[in-house]
Amino acid sequence: MNPLPSDAHAPRRAELQIAYALLFIAPAMWSVNYLVARWAPGVIAPHALALGRWCVAALLLGAFCHRELVAKRALIGREWKQFIVLGALGMWVCGAIVYVGARTTTAVNIGLLYAAAPVLIAVVSALWLRERLGTVQVLGVALALGGVLHILVQGQWHALSEVRVNGGDLWIAAAVLSWTAYSLLLRAWSSAFGPAARLTLIACGGVAVLIPFTLWEAIAWLPSTLSWQSVSLVLAAAVIPGAGAYAAYSFMQRTLGAARVGVVLYLGPLYSALVGWAVLGERIEAFHAVGALLILPGIWLSTRR
Repeated sequence: MNPLPSDAHAPRRAELQIAYALLFIAPAMWSVNYLVARWAPGVIAPHALALGRWCVAALLLGAFCHRELVAKRALIGREWKQFIVLGALGMWVCGAIVYVGARTTTAVNIGLLYAAAPVLIAVVSALWLRERLGTVQVLGVALALGGVLHILVQGQWHALSEVRVNGGDLWIAAAVLSWTAYSLLLRAWSSAFGPAARLTLIACGGVAVLIPFTLWEAIAWLPSTLSWQSVSLVLAAAVIPGAGAYAAYSFMQRTLGAARVGVVLYLGPLYSALVGWAVLGERIEAFHAVGALLILPGIWLSTRR
């Protein structure tokens, strides 16, 4: 019998290489949402933005995987409850609720709260999903978290004592817990669908949850007006931090596991600083460089086998 060819494991190696590259690309895609959230007040309401974002994202994703959706349409009924739950967690709470919270809290507070998500994901993954988290990975998580905190307090550690909890903080805290649950359930629940098809169906579940809240918002709280600005924000949020980033996250989770992929959130403060510098004219300070020197090795250590 002939031995297996030397490239027998090439597809798996290629998937790993793509997944590790996406660890650094996906946060850049998510950082577009920082701009959208900043420009949205006065242009489009939070639920309307989230609903438009995921309607467009579902259509885009469905265009790429419609054959699989048609071929496996009989299986949708088996998993529809999962799609509703994941859609509520990932598209409603981590979408519209984040936009609501961002209206009444500061960027520092949001960052500090979201910095807890990778730690929660890693710890619960080790306890519940039995994903191994060794000493090296724990050291990587600690380094990355230290880098995030250094950036968030702008190198002034006494600023930690100045953080105050307000209504917006509570909304963001709910989003952090929701993202943790979304990440873990996405990994724990098996599916008959590939990453793109599954994300399409989850987005449809999120749309179903968002519709009644969007109607209530438009009638009772904050109506939106149709304009080129609002349409542009919806399209930007749908294409880049919507379909693109979430599809990348699903692929990385399937390939690397929930605990390792959770650390991509640590790159958020770095990428937001770059976006702020390139688009909004904000300055990059020395504390950003120090934070990067902690975060990047932390990402490498925490994702090592």
